[in-house]
Amino acid sequence: MHLFVYTPLTEPERQRLLDQLPADIHAVFRSLLDKSEEAAAFQKAELLLGNPPPEWFAEHEPTNLQFWQIDSAGFERYQALRPTYPVANMGDYFAWPCAETMVAGLLAHYRHLPELLALQGRQEWHRGSWQGRLGLLREKRVIILGSGTIGQAVQQQLTGFNCHVQLLARTDPRAQLHSKEELRAALPDTDIVVNCLPGSADGFFSAYLIEAMPPHSVYASVGRGNTTDEPALIAALRANRLAGAVLDVTAQEPLPADSPLWTLPHVILTQHTGGNQPGENDAKVDQFLRNLHRFQRKEELENPVDVSKGY
Repeated sequence: MHLFVYTPLTEPERQRLLDQLPADIHAVFRSLLDKSEEAAAFQKAELLLGNPPPEWFAEHEPTNLQFWQIDSAGFERYQALRPTYPVANMGDYFAWPCAETMVAGLLAHYRHLPELLALQGRQEWHRGSWQGRLGLLREKRVIILGSGTIGQAVQQQLTGFNCHVQLLARTDPRAQLHSKEELRAALPDTDIVVNCLPGSADGFFSAYLIEAMPPHSVYASVGRGNTTDEPALIAALRANRLAGAVLDVTAQEPLPADSPLWTLPHVILTQHTGGNQPGENDAKVDQFLRNLHRFQRKEELENPVDVSKGY
């Protein structure tokens, strides 16, 4: 069988995969091919590891593809596809580091760490000027948009700060809020909103909702950049109708040099690093191998997904 590996692996990672593949599987690594060879190699794939551009499927779709292991949690850009073969993603693998990024950003906001680090870089000591200015994450009222694995991890971590947390989800019985109207009614009494929504919720957090947030509140986002009305968010930050933002994702990535988000005060940008952690590629290889064995034994895959439905 032909395995096409789109995931960029280092030489030791490639060797680790090769050492564990069954003898009848031939692996081709995109990173080792000339650009002119990529399309033909992709078209021959019977097994696929990684996230090729969606247009590859339109232009060079493999006719004999039997199993696809997506190497991320999100896969909304593939929703136009209608695969007839099983597909799996990385499940909750990235949830905990994404949640830590949000909590770290919120702590940095309330403890004014960006300003303190800037003072450190200039070797300036202004301890007295911070009297009464530093805030606490403790006991904040938080709404988490989305009750998936990232949202649950954020909720779990915030319990250590005695935060009062509500979840928003349309149908999840664990959620306290189930509609935009319920969310908007709750926002005026909220200190923090954490957006963990998938890209399928395009434009969900709109100006209509941003306007309902109180001026002392903070907006954080680790889901997908397209779920936030970014111009409305920027306008609210510029007008001091929000106290700050912690953004791991933005509408356009890399963030354009002329975006106001680079220079607006009290905005923390973590540059879509939220899911990063040690051994990430090894974990992707391990997930693929586990699911390959399940596929060969005709067993249910770990983390199966329906790309057309977005979950």
